[in-house]
This record gives sequence, C-alpha cells and structure tokens, in this order.
Amino acid sequence: MESECPHLGADLSHADIEEADAEVVAVCPWHSETGLKACTYNVDVRDDDSVWVETPEDGTGWELVELRPVSEEFADPPLTHIRDTTKIEEEGEATNRTSSTSETIEAVVPQENAPKTLIEWAVLILNTPNPKLKVERTRHAVHLFRTGKLKSIGRSDNAIKPPDVPPRHAELQLVQPGKVGKRGKAGSVKNRIAMLHALANIEQWAIDLAWDIIARFGPSHPDLPHQFFSDFTKVALDESKHFSLLSSRLDNLSSYYGSLPIHAALWESATSTSQSLASRLAIIHLVHEARGLDVNPNTIEKFRTAGDMESVKVLETIHYDEITHVTAGHRWFTWICGREGWDPVKKFRSEVKSRFVGRLKGPFNEEDRRKAGLTRDFYEDLDDDVDENHEERERDRHVDTAAAAAVKLAYET
Repeated sequence: MESECPHLGADLSHADIEEADAEVVAVCPWHSETGLKACTYNVDVRDDDSVWVETPEDGTGWELVELRPVSEEFADPPLTHIRDTTKIEEEGEATNRTSSTSETIEAVVPQENAPKTLIEWAVLILNTPNPKLKVERTRHAVHLFRTGKLKSIGRSDNAIKPPDVPPRHAELQLVQPGKVGKRGKAGSVKNRIAMLHALANIEQWAIDLAWDIIARFGPSHPDLPHQFFSDFTKVALDESKHFSLLSSRLDNLSSYYGSLPIHAALWESATSTSQSLASRLAIIHLVHEARGLDVNPNTIEKFRTAGDMESVKVLETIHYDEITHVTAGHRWFTWICGREGWDPVKKFRSEVKSRFVGRLKGPFNEEDRRKAGLTRDFYEDLDDDVDENHEERERDRHVDTAAAAAVKLAYET
C-alpha cells in the first residue's frame, strides 16, 4: 500500500482505511472528489527570528489576517475536587493521578471494549461524566488520530450512536440557567470565581459539542472530507485545554470546578439542531461561538482591571482559539451550502430565524468576526429577523420548565 498520496506526495498516515469487497483501501485525506483540498502552507522560522509563510499559488485573492502565537499548553494535570482516580495507560506504561478523596479507578483507555475508531472514541468521551477524565480521554483520542494510530473514522451505517445528552457527574449541581446567579464585575475574588466557573461549564459542553458533531453527523454524511474530522478534533482538544486552564485558575483562587451550580443551556441548541449539520454549524459555531468573540474582550478587561493577570492570560488564549473555531464552523457551513447550492448568507439567516431562541443584538466584534470569515451581511440587522418569531418560540421553550432546565440530563449513578 502506498505511504504517500500519488497526486500530492502527502503523508497517508491519517488516511481512512476502508474495506471494499476483498480489498483494503486507503482513502486519501488531502483531497476528494468534492474538490476540497487542505489549505496548508509551509512555515519557516529563520535565524533572525522572522517568520516566513509560503503563499497561495492560485492568484492574489488572499490576505494574511494575523500572525499570533497561541499557547498549546494544558494545565497538567487538570485540577478537580470531584472524586476520581484517572489511570493513564499509553505506550505500555501506566501511571495514576489520584485525588485525596479517591473512591473509583477508571482508565483513560477502557480495559474492555476499547474504542478502535474515531467515532467510537467520540461516543465514549460523550458518555464520560467525570470532567477530568473527559479531558484526558480527549487528549488521548486526538493523539491517536493525529499520529495515525486510529485506522478508521468509523462512519459506517451501524456506527455507535451518541447520547441525546452527555451525562454529568453526580456531584455537580444542575439548575435552570436563570438560577445560576449573577457573575458580577470581577472586582472581587468571589465574582471572579463565579465568572471562571461559568466559563469552565461552557467549555465542558463545548468539548461535548465538538465530539458530538463528529459522532452524530459523520456516519450520515459519508462525503465529509478528512479535514472536517481534523478540524473538529482540534476544536475538541482546544476546548479541553480551555477547561484545564480554567480549572487550574479556580484551584489557584482556592476554589474548584463543581463548587457552584452548573446549567445545560448550551445543549438546548445542540438538541434543536441534532437533525441537521447545517443547522448545527450555523447555531453553535456561527451564533454561540461568534457571540463569544463579541463578549470575550469585555470579560478580559474586567479581569485586567481587577489586576488578575493570570486569568487574563488564560482568557486571551481561549479567545484567540475561539476565532479559529468560528473559522471552522464557517468553512464547513459554506462547504455544505456550496454542495447544496444554497446562498450561505441567506441560509444562515434562515437557520437563525427558525432555530435560535434569543436576541442577537450588537455591539459585534467586527474585526474578529471578519478574521473568522463572518462578514457583516451574515449578522447585520439579524435581530430584526429573529424578533418576528421570538415570543412564540420563547413560549414553546418554556412549556415544560423542568424538562427545559434539565434537557433530560443523565447523571452518573
């Protein structure tokens, strides 16, 4: 079997291995019959510390938006006060990371029925209630994927199904979104803890959202190129990094993740978009994550004013990563629109009008939205369109307040 793509000369270590009749076929990840190709360019750091980037060959219609180093460091090990001993096994070695109140032992790689495909890993992680173990399994799964140790995406018709709602650890207190409490202005340690805890909760759901889009839509969209899975495994890894950094900051402030209630509001949008990949990309990545680009700078400034520069560093790392996540959402939303013959702007505005519950008013972070590919025609005056159905959808949303609050959330027993 070829070790390089015969067309591009690219490494095939990330190729999908599929069975076709009596043959085993390597599916090249770098191009496809859909015409999508990986936009990767050589980068060279020279002796004078200058950075040189290979430019696109086809025309001049490109722009270097920004060159910024972003830390890939985790807070290792992720800190948590939830009871758990995480057993890490890799390359034949085993180590234990144990909390002082440890009661159970669960391995990163299950001893029985260990996942063999990316989608199997995605579903395992989605069904992992312990936040620390969710991070560790994410890191391990992405490492396997990137190093070619997973031989298949696993998107067959009988692929394992993701849960309707990812479970949460029994020691986490779930409340309705409006009952979490006000976060304040970050002037006091108490308020900063509340804000960091709320963000850590969002990152836990964000990890699940990245794996869910892989597990839920991979099998039903066999034409999705390999780059789709590369993009969203990166998103999952970033979100797990963010959680570890926020968890570490909580620990440094003499608190911990789980010290305050959490809510599942973000997963409501996941539930409402579970039948459509275009809807999922539009609402989760081009609404929720793009809204994060709008509010993050103000949050960062609150911590800066409070003199909490360590938290500022963490939040800045998160913000710059989130720009790339909106970029990924935009890339694959426009890919679907191109395949289906839809106008991306019209399709996006239609999805928001029919599926999003909430207000979409400015001010918008136009600069960072533009970096991610969101031009003003996507979101300008969008709230006027949303307002027409807002009250009706709000009534439908609160018909059963108990169910809406819990979103049928499963707890570990």
